[in-house]
Amino acid sequence: MIGIDTLDLPFIPVDDPEFASDPFTRFAAARDEHPWLAKCAFAYIPTDYAAIREIMAHDDQMRVGFGDAVDLLGAADTPWGRFVKNTILNEGGETHKRLRAAVAPVFTPRQANANRALMREVMADLLDKWLPKGEFDFEVFASYYPISVMCRVIGASTDAVPHMRRSLEALGAGGSFDGSIMAELQSGFALMDDFVRDLIAQRRARPRTGGEPDLLDRLVGIRNEGGLDEQELIYLLIFLFTAGYDTSRNALTIIMHLMIDRPADYARCAADTEYCRKIVDESLRYFGVASSPRVLMADLVVRDVHIPKGTMLLLPWGMSARDPKVFDDPNSFDPDRRKSATPIIFGLGPHICLGQFIARAQLEEGWHAITRRMAAPRRVGEPGWRTFPGIWGIRGLPIAFSAA
Repeated sequence: MIGIDTLDLPFIPVDDPEFASDPFTRFAAARDEHPWLAKCAFAYIPTDYAAIREIMAHDDQMRVGFGDAVDLLGAADTPWGRFVKNTILNEGGETHKRLRAAVAPVFTPRQANANRALMREVMADLLDKWLPKGEFDFEVFASYYPISVMCRVIGASTDAVPHMRRSLEALGAGGSFDGSIMAELQSGFALMDDFVRDLIAQRRARPRTGGEPDLLDRLVGIRNEGGLDEQELIYLLIFLFTAGYDTSRNALTIIMHLMIDRPADYARCAADTEYCRKIVDESLRYFGVASSPRVLMADLVVRDVHIPKGTMLLLPWGMSARDPKVFDDPNSFDPDRRKSATPIIFGLGPHICLGQFIARAQLEEGWHAITRRMAAPRRVGEPGWRTFPGIWGIRGLPIAFSAA
């Protein structure tokens, strides 16, 4: 057995802005130096698909590391810091089990599929407003979609979407834990906190009557039955907006970025909903955007390497689907690829993404609607890139197109 701190490991500069434009090449180079492990400025990084799964088998001996990063920024006693440390994503143990058990029935595949018609309506409304422009930044366009869907799902007005978008943009950048944006993080959280509190108060004052209960009805009902306390309800709603915004906006923008160079695949999506599903699945594998920090609460031995208690690990979910030992020709985009393993798209273990079924439904319905009404998209500018830790993705994708 050898100590992890004695290994000569490749260094991956995940917090370098230049790194964000092509992390796959750097991860491949790291695998050439060491078969399954690397390091960055603040954590060790397992780079091998199987090693990540081995480590996650010990999830009960780890905690999610977002709270530690908040402490390092000196933000633990700020409103945003308390939100990060106490949200369902960062909670562990019995608290996490209780929160998860309380809300899991609201996020089943059946519930996600029940909202597909609503998702189609939202995208149709957005396309009606944006298509006459002839060209726009697709990433900005895509950002309105998950917020508007979430508002409709919880019975909220979409009038506040532009203001919420700016707040969610700031909160999404919090995943990079860049102390220079602390003011934006605090103001973004304050706006979302006010919005959610007002939403809950309005629903209690004027309960909906008739029809199926919406998501907000269900969550308030769970609160009334003691499954959540008031602060947990507020944090959960803010978290649902934040998590859904980042993932869906980034994934939809990446799909467009890929399909612009594959016009035959793009055209096929307009006529074939099953092929849309394949495109979404392969895009999520090919361009995985998520990573997550974990901190060991006990010593761990992986492949004869001793990793001591207190060590932070950065688990690069998205990068693991480019591991050539597991995925055939992983750097090729192939919607019809043979499934050799399940990509780690939405995480693993007890903290696996609650909203994964809603996210997939949103992407499938949204992408199909786009391809039916937007013809021959093309770039009119180069995309930028978001920082890697947290939710990585494209920042800005200017396109032009014809009306289908």
